[in-house]
Amino acid sequence: MKRNYDFSQGTRGPVIPAGKGKTRVTIRLDDDLLAWFRDRSERAGSGGYQASINAALREHISREPWERALRRVLREELKRVG
Repeated sequence: MKRNYDFSQGTRGPVIPAGKGKTRVTIRLDDDLLAWFRDRSERAGSGGYQASINAALREHISREPWERALRRVLREELKRVG
């Protein structure tokens, strides 16, 4: 190993830029939550726990709000009962 290295031409930031439509962010997550996503990704063999978190967030925002879903189900059941 060299005694000194020249970093004068080095640049800061990620080595591989984020893909199109992706933004690098820093977020603090609870340790147990992060461990759950990492474990889930390892078991699936994907190793992409960040992609799993992204998918979970996307699924959450695309869900019908619970109040609207409850009203819809009640209307359907009341109509069925008559």
